[in-house]
Amino acid sequence: MKLMKEIIALVCAGLLISLTACAATETKESTGQYVDNSVLTAKVKTAIFNEPTLKSSEITVETFKGEVQLSGFVSSIAQTNKAVEVAKGVPGVTSVKNDMRVKGSNNPFYK
Repeated sequence: MKLMKEIIALVCAGLLISLTACAATETKESTGQYVDNSVLTAKVKTAIFNEPTLKSSEITVETFKGEVQLSGFVSSIAQTNKAVEVAKGVPGVTSVKNDMRVKGSNNPFYK
C-alpha cells in the first residue's frame, strides 16, 4: 500500500513538472504558441514571396507570440513599407517590428 502511494506521488510530480515545462512565460512560448508562431511565420514568408515587388530572399521573418519581426536588407524604403504592409495583412499577426535596412553607400548599416 505504501509503495502504491509513492508511485502515485511520483507520477503526479512528473505530470506537474511536465505541464510546468510547457507553460508560457513572458520570454518563453508554450508548445502550442511555438507551433502557432511557426505557422504564422510561414504565412508571412509566403505573403512576402507572393508580392512581386519584394525579394523574399533578402527579408528574414521571425515571430514571437504573434508579433512579427522583419529584418534584412532591401533596396528602398518603399520596399520596407510594402513588406510591413504585407505582414500586417496576414491574419493572426498582432504587430510588426521593422528591423530592415536599406542597401546603399549612404547607409551606415550596409557595407
